[in-house]
Amino acid sequence: MNNLNLAPLYPEIFLVVATSFILLLDMFLSDARRNLTYLLSLASLAVCAALTLVDFNNGQTTYTFYNMFVSDPMSNLLKLFSYLAVGLTLIYSRQYTTDRQMLTVTTGGEFYVLALFSLVGQMVMLSANNFLIIYLGLELMSLSLYALVALRRDHTQSTEAAMKYFILGAMASGFLLYGISMLYGATGSLDLAEVARVTASGTVNRMVLVFGIVFVVAGLAFKLGAAPFHMWVPDVYQGAPTSVTLLLGGAPKLAAFAICMRLLVEGLWTLAVDWQQMLTVMAVLSMAVGNITAIAQTNLKRMLAYSTISQMGFMLLGLLSGVYAGSDATAAASAYSSAMFYAITYVLTTLGTFGVIMLLSRAGFDAENLEDFKGLNQRSPWFAAIMMVLLLSLAGVPPMMGFYAKLAVLQSVLGAGQLWLSILAVLFSLVGAYYYLRIIKLMYFDDATDTSRIVAHGDMRIALSLNGIAVVALGLLPGPLMAACSAAIVRTLAS
Repeated sequence: MNNLNLAPLYPEIFLVVATSFILLLDMFLSDARRNLTYLLSLASLAVCAALTLVDFNNGQTTYTFYNMFVSDPMSNLLKLFSYLAVGLTLIYSRQYTTDRQMLTVTTGGEFYVLALFSLVGQMVMLSANNFLIIYLGLELMSLSLYALVALRRDHTQSTEAAMKYFILGAMASGFLLYGISMLYGATGSLDLAEVARVTASGTVNRMVLVFGIVFVVAGLAFKLGAAPFHMWVPDVYQGAPTSVTLLLGGAPKLAAFAICMRLLVEGLWTLAVDWQQMLTVMAVLSMAVGNITAIAQTNLKRMLAYSTISQMGFMLLGLLSGVYAGSDATAAASAYSSAMFYAITYVLTTLGTFGVIMLLSRAGFDAENLEDFKGLNQRSPWFAAIMMVLLLSLAGVPPMMGFYAKLAVLQSVLGAGQLWLSILAVLFSLVGAYYYLRIIKLMYFDDATDTSRIVAHGDMRIALSLNGIAVVALGLLPGPLMAACSAAIVRTLAS
């Protein structure tokens, strides 16, 4: 191990330098030339993807900075999908932010710069191997997202959402820090490998460790948006500009999954019996609260917020199934890879869903209510078909990607011998199918109340089409992506 080896940090270093350059350059650009900020942001993501792809193809695990930072297959694969998520978000948001004057001389290119800085925080979280590095990455991501939610300063609803998100986020950060401090006090280390070694020795006060885990899991649950720490999700999703809502619901979920793996699986594996029980309760509550409450919603963003809560509950099932697998390393790796596949599936599907919402929005009008989707097939059969595919994937209907993701998680739960959890998950999925199918019914069987022409720029039309096609293709041929997830998890846990 070379503690001064900067090679694993090349993507992070490049993105920080590129984002700082974009910030400075944007100060001298007029509104008419702000398209340059957009193009440079996408180019920066492409370069980061190329740098990360090199590390991913090597398949090696590299530690640096005294084991505080790690480049391994899991972090590199999730980084690649994070670049994709942020890139698609910028493409989908281009016209939306322009119509709402979010890129004026007053705010400049803050949307792009803050989005990239939030991505830097996520990248740090994905590669963190130390409690404090995890927290630093988390706060860099969170502070950028707080500012983005409040970017429309003259919009009362956005300001209110930002205040709620900031206050509850600060409280969750306090929970996480307090839990970390207790774990540090018990083990005497912030290094995840050292914490795992000390806790396995059985020489520390178990009561202190359990209290620390409770606070850590509470902080993680907030970032995931899992019940009962989901209070902020519906209000922030509805109040934030749709482009920012997509940033909240996309790549950060991959980072949250990664820190669950780092903290709970790699660092606190010997205490799995304790945190597994908490994850079980949160998974069941999330599926129940999310699916049942979503039925009553008429605002589509709010409905998708509750859908997110239920989807995170399903992902938690994959995480906790690895614990039930006990000493069977193969079964545990299969459970974690199914959770990872589910997180990627959720992000890809959510990107397209909010992309269609922004496609139907225009200056002075946000397509946020269910009625706004009435008769969409009459206005645009192609985009109605894409939205239908995405909704069916969220509902877990074959042959969409979401079906295979749910099936993989259920197989892991059954393999762990938890039949009752599988039955509950299937029942709640059936409940959730109702509100997804309701939107499809509005698009295809109701008359359109808005007959205005749908305008989609070339880049958005292509990206949204590819997004929808990918959801179907990965449902028909999930093998390569699942194999990549499995290999990444196995190699990461082995290191």
